[in-house]
Amino acid sequence: MEDKSIRLGSNKSAAAEPGRQDKVMKNLIMKLKVMRDTRGQDLIEYALMAGFVAVAAGAIMPGVATSISTIFSKVASVMEAATNAGS
Repeated sequence: MEDKSIRLGSNKSAAAEPGRQDKVMKNLIMKLKVMRDTRGQDLIEYALMAGFVAVAAGAIMPGVATSISTIFSKVASVMEAATNAGS
C-alpha cells in the first residue's frame, strides 16, 4: 500500500522534530503574505507616470530635453552610489 500523505519540505524527518512542521507552515504563510503585499506598487506607478510626462515634455519642447536629461543623469548617479554603498 502506497503512502499518500502530504510531506512538508524535503526533509523526511520533519515529523520526528517537534515544531518543524509549525516552522514550515509559518514560513509558507509568510511567503503568501509577501506575495499579496502591494504597498510599493503605487510608488512605482507614480514614478512611471512622472517619467512618461518628462519624456512627453522633452518631445514637445526640445529646450526642456537637456534639463530633463540632466535630472535623469543625476538620479541615476545617486541610485548607483546608493547601490554601491549598500554592497
